[in-house]
Amino acid sequence: MGIWFGLACAFALFVLQCLAAPLLQLNGSSVAAREDGKTHDDLILAAKYLQRFYTFHPDPTTRKKRSLPSFSSKVKDMQSFFGLNQTGILDHDTLAVMKTPRCGVPDIEDYVHHRGNRWRKTIITYSVGRYTSDLPLAMVDSLIASALDVWAKASPLRFFRSYSQHADIMVEFATKNHGDSFPFDGPRGTLAHAFDPGEGIGGDVHFDDDEQWTASSTGFNLYLVAAHEFGHALGLRHSQNPESLMYPAYKIRKPHNLLSSEDIRNINALYGPSIQRHFYPRLSWNFPFNPWYTGSYFPMGLKDKCNPDLSFDSVTTLGEAIFFFKGRYLWIRHNNKNDIKEGPINNFMPNINSKIDAAYWVPQRSAAYLFSGSRYWTVKGSQVKGRDKNISSLGFPAWVKQIDAAVHIHKTVHTLFFTQHLYWRYNENQKTMEDSYPRNISEHFPGITKPINAAVHRNGFLHFFLGTEVYKYDIKLKKVVGISKAYSWLGC
Repeated sequence: MGIWFGLACAFALFVLQCLAAPLLQLNGSSVAAREDGKTHDDLILAAKYLQRFYTFHPDPTTRKKRSLPSFSSKVKDMQSFFGLNQTGILDHDTLAVMKTPRCGVPDIEDYVHHRGNRWRKTIITYSVGRYTSDLPLAMVDSLIASALDVWAKASPLRFFRSYSQHADIMVEFATKNHGDSFPFDGPRGTLAHAFDPGEGIGGDVHFDDDEQWTASSTGFNLYLVAAHEFGHALGLRHSQNPESLMYPAYKIRKPHNLLSSEDIRNINALYGPSIQRHFYPRLSWNFPFNPWYTGSYFPMGLKDKCNPDLSFDSVTTLGEAIFFFKGRYLWIRHNNKNDIKEGPINNFMPNINSKIDAAYWVPQRSAAYLFSGSRYWTVKGSQVKGRDKNISSLGFPAWVKQIDAAVHIHKTVHTLFFTQHLYWRYNENQKTMEDSYPRNISEHFPGITKPINAAVHRNGFLHFFLGTEVYKYDIKLKKVVGISKAYSWLGC
């Protein structure tokens, strides 16, 4: 039997050298297959697996064979990682793990960047390049955003969609050789891979488009795989814990709570603990199953702009467009159509990185004024003009620290400022605050009894954004004449 085994090994070596250069030197003591039916295909699979994930670098010339880790020792490393018996033999359990679809990032680090890197910031942009045809584009976008939110909820990180080719995390679907020296291998092998934080390809995530991507438990669930890969894009290594999201082999998980306590500890070690935050439009996802897709693992999201619980921090008109601000995010709706552009505020106004509390536009100057805390900017086009100023320069007393809402009424050339239960009126021509103010909001605007988040003047009416509702107010009649939902203003 030993003779025949040696001949089989020699034949396997010949096949390996022909099919996969540079593959391995397999000698009788190194080939750790039982003499119970393991084929040369199993040996090829094992060799490729160990080369890719366990830094096995055989010398095809055999000159340095004794100084290199043996095939058997690398099998033991792999068995140790997955909690198998460390025999160094390609037994059934070992081969079963090797044949399980998995992440393409090595388990023993030997990759492009040093692992354990992290982003030196907490606001991270991402962009989706090439899409898969397996799912609707909107569903891919939602699954990607939801997968990022898994990490956002456990850390101080914030993720914002960008349409730039220079986003921190570039996401794309590709096949075979796709330009990063780590080619995909076709169906049911390596599902995806990612690169740890850094310049260039650092942080990028690639999915093998030869796989069947789904939002359910059939095929490969994009949400689950993406959440794992984004862990790598943030600097996390693989885990030996099968309950960890960072376990390398693909497995179906319940979407309600993907992160193990180990995952949370590790992301916190890199970026610190989670912080309390207000609703961010791309980071708000609930987890009952999606009723549109029976059995789906796609989280039933608030669908961004069509979230019925959506409220805005500030709203303003700019010409025929309306700008809606939430957190550091912005939607722009043009001409009352569903042509909406969206993204981080600094995608449109590069010098502004703050949450906008209030905003208004003065058409005769073609200028917008954006307020954050006690400071404000003057913006023309997408450019900030001059330095930010303190709101006291407008005539506010020192005790006013923040503006809740602002609205300009073109016909009267006045701007109304709202803060808590009071409002001021500012003369834009004279650039002075009128003396008889502040006044009580509820007395002068009957029916407006809740805090005002935002306000706009359109078609002769004031529209007050009060939480998730918008009150249409007739200035002449001094009464509320209609109520709508805030999200309906985004065409929903």
